[in-house]
This record gives sequence, C-alpha cells and structure tokens, in this order.
Amino acid sequence: HQVMATPNLLGSHPTFFILVGIPGMEKYHTWISVPVCMMYSAALLGNLVLLVTIVKDRSLHEPVYIFLCMLAVCNLLLSAATMPKTFSVLWSLSTQISFSGCLAQTFSIYFVFVAELAILLAMAFDRYIAICNPLRYTAILTRSVVGKAGAAALIRSFCIIFPAIFLLKRLPYCGHNIMPHTYCKHIGVACLACSDISINIWYGVAAGFLSAGLDATSITISYVLIFRCLWGLPSPRASPEALHTCGSHLCVITMFYTPAAFSFLAQRFSQHVPRHVLISLANLYVVVPPMLNPIVYGVRTRQIQEHVAHLL
Repeated sequence: HQVMATPNLLGSHPTFFILVGIPGMEKYHTWISVPVCMMYSAALLGNLVLLVTIVKDRSLHEPVYIFLCMLAVCNLLLSAATMPKTFSVLWSLSTQISFSGCLAQTFSIYFVFVAELAILLAMAFDRYIAICNPLRYTAILTRSVVGKAGAAALIRSFCIIFPAIFLLKRLPYCGHNIMPHTYCKHIGVACLACSDISINIWYGVAAGFLSAGLDATSITISYVLIFRCLWGLPSPRASPEALHTCGSHLCVITMFYTPAAFSFLAQRFSQHVPRHVLISLANLYVVVPPMLNPIVYGVRTRQIQEHVAHLL
C-alpha cells in the first residue's frame, strides 16, 4: 500500500483517491485512449439512435423493443459512469476522485450492471412467450407488466448493491489512496483498506451468484424451453422475426456475460493474470458491449433497420 503524506491521513477515510490508470502502460495512455474514445463515441451514437428510433415510432412500442430501450439506457449509463473519468486519467487531466465520488461511481457501475442482467432475463422471458405461447403474447406482456419488470429490476439492483457500498464505507483506509485503475471498482477500493476485507470479498461473491448466477441459470432454462418447444412442433407457430430476435438476444448475452465472467473469476480466484490485462479488460467491458448491442440489433432486426433508414 502506498500512503500520501498529506492531511488525507487525518481520518479513517481518505479525502480522495488517486487513479493511476493502467499500471506499467502509463506512457501508452494517450494512444490507448484513441480506440477507447472511438468505441465510446460509437456506443453513444448507436444507443441514442436506437432509443430515438423506438421512442418516435409507435409501431415499435412492443414489449421486445421496450426492453431493448431499457437495455440501451443501461448501456448509456454504464459507459457514462466510467468513461469520462477514464479519459480524464488517460489524458492526465485529473487523476483524483473524492472518496464520496468514488463510492458513488462504484454504486452507479454495479447498480446499472445488475439492472442490465435483469433486463436480459426479462428479454429471455419475452422470447419464450413470443415463441412458445404467441397467441397470448399481448395478453401476458402488457405495458403494465413490462413497466413492473423494469421497476423490479431497479429495486433488486438497489437492494443487492447498496450493502456493498455500506461495507466499503465502514472500512478504515489509513491514508492508502493510490488505486491502480482508471475508475472505482468495489474490490479495488476494498483492497486499499487496512483491515480485514473478508466480508467484502464474500459479499461480492454472493452478490455475483445471486444476480449474474441466478439470471444466467434462468436465461438458460428459458432457452432450453424455447428449443424444446420448437423441436416439439411439426411446423413452427412462432414468426421468423421472433426466432431472429432470439439470435440477436443470444449474441448480446454472450457479449455481456463472457468478459464479465472472466473478469470476476480472474480477480477472485487467479493470481496469474497480469494486472494491466485485468484493468484493460475492465475498460473494454464497459464500452465494447454498449457499442456492439445496437449494432447487433440494428443489423439483425428488419423493423429497426427500416425505421432507422426512415429516421435518417
């Protein structure tokens, strides 16, 4: 641990943290920022176009597209919570972040992340109803049900993430405030503490399994039932478009879960992954899926293609 010999030492909480960026690659920060900035710009543009397209066209006000809107909002919030500070660090504009600002950033990142997990699960349920019970689709997935699903995603996310922030706040830091990262993460902040962080570690593991683990299991069950339903029919009752959006949804799930799972497991169970690889992956994770999601749905969904072309 490194200690700042300043008034920062006076309390058990540091006044601020210093984000050092990607350790060992400081001289490449400016070059690294170029592709990251391009991806962030593409993520902003793609998700904003998707949002405007769906909101403006009433024919797209169906559950599947409303969930897609929610996903786009999460993509924008996830990138917005991390990228401005990341660029500030990479461009050496400001490497400091206040203690309360760091906790707020940590809460925002994980709150959006867990909410996005729930939305992906809701989209899997939407595809299950659309394919296996298409005649009752509009009766089951009413606007009220979709709205309640969105509210439930937010409430669940808050209930899972808020205790983690409380656990960070209770830790003493003894002036340790040098963080090898471009933004604040739960385990990165906890590791700066000068007391036992076992509760933080185990709560992080439990929160991961209660959110990502259960949601991934539920999504898998949904698709097993979908494929079972399709194989049991002499001729598919589901529309080709419904089947097509399943492919888009599976692509998005793969892009979302794969780097998240690798990062989660590498941080907690492996000491052999170089730190700069973990931090680079963490930066790509908050910008690559948000950039690719609107592209996947735009390329694979005919209605969105047509309405985007009309909008432009």
